[in-house]
Amino acid sequence: MLIRFHGRDHDKLHEFEDSIKLRDALLKCDILPSTVVVSYQDQILPLSTVITNDIELLVTTVSSGG
Repeated sequence: MLIRFHGRDHDKLHEFEDSIKLRDALLKCDILPSTVVVSYQDQILPLSTVITNDIELLVTTVSSGG
């Protein structure tokens, strides 16, 4: 299953063999979950969301290091 994370600061595509929690998918793509909000079709997704199919998700950065 392919998951694409895209947004102003991110554009990552990763293939996963099994279903995966959103939080874990973000970490596998080197995106820190505490710094972003992920949405699909204008709906914000909880980090506990289980992804089971190919999907394209919008990633919005809400904090940055400094």
